[in-house]
Amino acid sequence: MKGIKKSLTEEYLYLDFSYQKEGCIFPLHTSITLFLLSYCDCKIFKVCLVLTGESTGISLLKSVLSEDVEIQIISRQELPPIVQSCCLPAVVERPDNFCRAGLAVVLRHIIQKSYEADPSKKEILELLGFKKTCLKACAEVSQWTRLCELTIPLAIENFLKESSDQPPAIPAEILELEKKLSEPVRVHNDDKLRRQKLKQQKAAGVRPSLSKEETKSKVHRQETSEEVDSSSASLELRVAFSKLTVHEEPAPANREPAHVRKTKASDLPPLDHVFVEGLYFTLADIVLLPCIHHFLVIICKKLSEKLVEFPLLAAWYQRIQEVPRVKTTASQCGIQFLNLPELQTTSNEQQPSLDEVPCVEEQNDPSFIGGPRPTMTKLMEKGIEVMFSPHPCPTWTLDWDALPAAVSPKEGKMSSDRALRKQQQLNNLVYVVTNQAKPGDRIVDFCSGGGHVGIVLAHMLPSCQVTLIENKELSLIRAKKRSDELGLSNIWFIQANMEYFTGTFNIGVALHACGVATDMVIEQCIKTRASFVTCPCCYGFIQNTSKFNFPKSEQFKKTLSYKEHMILCRFADQTAVQLPPQRRLIGKQCMFLVDLDRARAAEERGYSIQVMSMEPESCSPKNNMIVGVPI
Repeated sequence: MKGIKKSLTEEYLYLDFSYQKEGCIFPLHTSITLFLLSYCDCKIFKVCLVLTGESTGISLLKSVLSEDVEIQIISRQELPPIVQSCCLPAVVERPDNFCRAGLAVVLRHIIQKSYEADPSKKEILELLGFKKTCLKACAEVSQWTRLCELTIPLAIENFLKESSDQPPAIPAEILELEKKLSEPVRVHNDDKLRRQKLKQQKAAGVRPSLSKEETKSKVHRQETSEEVDSSSASLELRVAFSKLTVHEEPAPANREPAHVRKTKASDLPPLDHVFVEGLYFTLADIVLLPCIHHFLVIICKKLSEKLVEFPLLAAWYQRIQEVPRVKTTASQCGIQFLNLPELQTTSNEQQPSLDEVPCVEEQNDPSFIGGPRPTMTKLMEKGIEVMFSPHPCPTWTLDWDALPAAVSPKEGKMSSDRALRKQQQLNNLVYVVTNQAKPGDRIVDFCSGGGHVGIVLAHMLPSCQVTLIENKELSLIRAKKRSDELGLSNIWFIQANMEYFTGTFNIGVALHACGVATDMVIEQCIKTRASFVTCPCCYGFIQNTSKFNFPKSEQFKKTLSYKEHMILCRFADQTAVQLPPQRRLIGKQCMFLVDLDRARAAEERGYSIQVMSMEPESCSPKNNMIVGVPI
């Protein structure tokens, strides 16, 4: 720990271990996490491998673990209770009430802590990409995060298992990645770089290529201290590797010639991929490297004729080896790089369309014609009308003045008017939950944000365990600070995507979970047979996903098409106070019909559902409340 700042809190990193085979630890999430730890030279965490019931190959672990990482082997029963409610990998701060779970969240945390421990490692922080957003969007809404974090590792694991018996089928996810590498790169200074590339092409008379020989011989590396020959290396390579050297970014080039400046943006040459997210080496490259390496090992051994189908993936695999410390890290982690031949890239290669790749969201029909009235009339003809359930106690309110200051939303850094409306919203949720909750119940506040709902519930229900689940780290840290001020001992904080929470619970709540997040909350509750209280938001963001198709209920499916349902969703967002009253009324009716579809779908799965308005209705333009109780 020499030269490293001592963390105020001790952090434990828990990783699954199933088995080890041919230099690879399974599941691949564990291999990826250990690779990043070694790459960052991070010794901050106490690392624990958690054995599954059928763990094998423990004695061979030393061959694939970095000698610098101390690892303890434990059973699942030894996990802290908060971690037992989550998918691994997970990081826990002692005293075991703040947990980060899921691959992307944990990897981003490792990078952040490595940089905080040694701020001279700026190249480590660069792994988070432009505006530090690499793999930040949750897998439920980002196809790219889902591909890197979930579908590719899982597909490669299945591919490796199949390969032991017979020649396996190429995973569709790998075909999708090869296709992505063929797409033009978009970066924040896109126009400037494309004009520089045009200037370079005009001067050379030919388009430069990103060959592996060029990468190997021209790139300045820490290991060899070679320098890029700017006259012949492609623009993409020079820009990409400038961030990986000890030098600053190159000085801006002289003003472009007139013919370059006047070229239309649509006529500029596209930028080619150097790394998977574009020009820069990021966390996504580290996530994919162990996966692609083991995929290519099998391809070379058993399906060598298939290698020509992946020229861009092979080129990326060769190029990534030239990044400083990657080869050293790979060696420490038991990865022996392959030396692949240079493959010809053809522009007319047939790539699978997105429709052929699993887990790709259906695109919305951009032309919505006719407004909501024909759709609403169609529902009325089938006996489906707007009819809210009565509020059980519209005037009930917490005595906010008698509560500790840290319980109030005002502690969440918001204006007094907004804090008042938030208090009114909380009155509605707290009334319903406190009337349902029993001593010993577990309550989960999904999409908790700064903890406005969860903290009030934990304070009001000291005999219940309350868990806050939120993807945004800063929001959860603010919530924990408020909880610590109150001295709450019945509250957990989990930074994770919703699907990484696997614990059982009795009541789920969500205040203004955006778009399909409301549907995910309801789904989590139904799986556990828990009651739920949700207040939906952002209806306009609702669309078909890998998990949900709309309409959801059989009754609505028989009446409305997907397009007609999307019309309701779009108009349900038109309830803002500045809109004309008649338009707001239609928006409110559309809100109810969208939520009625959700209610009917839950009823089909054994729930009693009420859709009501929060009181007073002025507390929020999105003031619907869906209350579900298992029958």
